[in-house]
Amino acid sequence: MGPQVFLTGLLRAGARNRFHAGCVIGDAPQDLKYKGEATGLRIGDDNTFREHVTVHRSAKAGQETILGSGNYLMACSHVGHNCVIGNQVIVANGALLGGHVIVEDRAFISGTSLVHQFTRVGMLAMMQGGAGVSKDLPPYTIATGTNQICGLNIVGLRRAGLSPEERLELKKVYFTLFRSGRRMKDAVAAAREQFHSEPARVMIDFVANSTRGVCPDVRSGGESPRDPIELDS
Repeated sequence: MGPQVFLTGLLRAGARNRFHAGCVIGDAPQDLKYKGEATGLRIGDDNTFREHVTVHRSAKAGQETILGSGNYLMACSHVGHNCVIGNQVIVANGALLGGHVIVEDRAFISGTSLVHQFTRVGMLAMMQGGAGVSKDLPPYTIATGTNQICGLNIVGLRRAGLSPEERLELKKVYFTLFRSGRRMKDAVAAAREQFHSEPARVMIDFVANSTRGVCPDVRSGGESPRDPIELDS
């Protein structure tokens, strides 16, 4: 544990967590409705909290902010109250997660990215540096700019061990959902008929179950993405 680390609140932490200098873990939520109730934060194993990371406990009694295991939170990043972070998530320097955000396993939140409260980030999704989302970010995709995606996280998919066949099917799912020109309801129905691998099901179900709406493909808006990621790369 580094110097000037502050651990507070109803905090439960597992084994081998590393807390670097100046991080504040479990302090009160930044929520004007919070009235000093005893609220919780639960942390798994093998997480790293670099310098000046802040993670806030939940805003209501009986609730918890939750971090899984194997996560890496870089310097000056922030996890707001009632967030649920999965496993092996990377949150880079200065990235901000608002309250009630859900981040699924192995997502990569690049430096100074912003995730609006009540937004979901799907598994193995990646946010480019400085990107911002207030709509749900589908699994396996890359966020660019504000509320836009520009293709699949091909490098992340390979590192995660997805087979060439699974990656190819995900490319087809992506085109069906985000570049076919169909209404999303119709695109989801078409994708369910055509694609049946587990990764495809994960992406289709995420989109179908979104209540905020999902980030659209940048090409659907007629703009050019910053550093575009081609689906056939």
